[in-house]
Amino acid sequence: MIRTILADDHTLVRVGIRNALQALPDIEIVGEANNGPELLTLLRNFAPHLALIDVTMPEFDPIAMTRQICATYPDLKILIISAYDDIMYVRGLLAAGAHGYHLKDQPLSDLPLAVEWVLQGKRWISGPLVDKLVKGENAPLLPLTLSARQRDILILLKQGSTNQEIAERLGLSAKTIENHLTRLYRQLDVRNRLEAILYIEQHPELLAAPGNIADTRSNDLVTNYAHINLLIVDDNTRYRSHLRQMIARAYDHAYIYEAASVSEALALVKHTLIHLALIDVVLDHEDGIQCTRRLHALSPTTRIVLISAYPDREFHHRGLEAGACAFLDKKDLDLASLRQIIQDSLVA
Repeated sequence: MIRTILADDHTLVRVGIRNALQALPDIEIVGEANNGPELLTLLRNFAPHLALIDVTMPEFDPIAMTRQICATYPDLKILIISAYDDIMYVRGLLAAGAHGYHLKDQPLSDLPLAVEWVLQGKRWISGPLVDKLVKGENAPLLPLTLSARQRDILILLKQGSTNQEIAERLGLSAKTIENHLTRLYRQLDVRNRLEAILYIEQHPELLAAPGNIADTRSNDLVTNYAHINLLIVDDNTRYRSHLRQMIARAYDHAYIYEAASVSEALALVKHTLIHLALIDVVLDHEDGIQCTRRLHALSPTTRIVLISAYPDREFHHRGLEAGACAFLDKKDLDLASLRQIIQDSLVA
């Protein structure tokens, strides 16, 4: 039997889905949830093979939780059942790991076929969405230029911060943040916070800060002005900002990406060629050395330098084994050392 759970905050919808699945004799519905925490509990308790999920439930962050569930339960098949046909929403959930997307306004008689496709390892997308996806693939991408302030806001938005939290982190008023977001939504051609986050995840290059903010160049600046993509992985927003500014002064042909967690870093590297990564050893409750190992496996050509405020010998040894090419004390990171690190990456 295929253990299945249903997650939707409307009881009548769950009843309709349950009735539709009676056409499939191998399906055994072992639990139902009407919010995010209940869904996670069912996943832990039943280890199901299949989950049919409405991602607009209470206490459910669609992209983050879908990605988390896929990472925790890699054999689980997920079929999204949603009323939303916004193509950015659809792409974001499929990119997060969902195996299919079924629109609620389609006949329930189609649902058994959708389930069968997903269980066979195929991707199911409701018919009305297909044309939208194809047209979207062929749509020209317009270049966007964002200010440093806008990038900071988008980074915090992507991390799940509220408007008030963003305001406090950046030393601005909540009203100012609201005004910034209104303009950003207009620039990105999105309607709300969720669509903005989806857009960012599909276009990580938006968060890259061009390193041309220095007003003057010292005589000892790197002379080889090749373009370089550089990633900072550190959970401290203030330190990332400080390091970003130093990198911009050290080498103004760097495009600087930022990540606050292992998952953010790996997601970015999957879509962007990173030449050099600076990774903090301690990432909140995560392990920067494990991040190094996974990033190195995903992108062997990326040159990785571990940094830490705790220059422990064991960290140093484990970091080099994981694939880092160097281990530096944060106190030793200055303009000269950054220029040398970048120069080494350019000639490697």
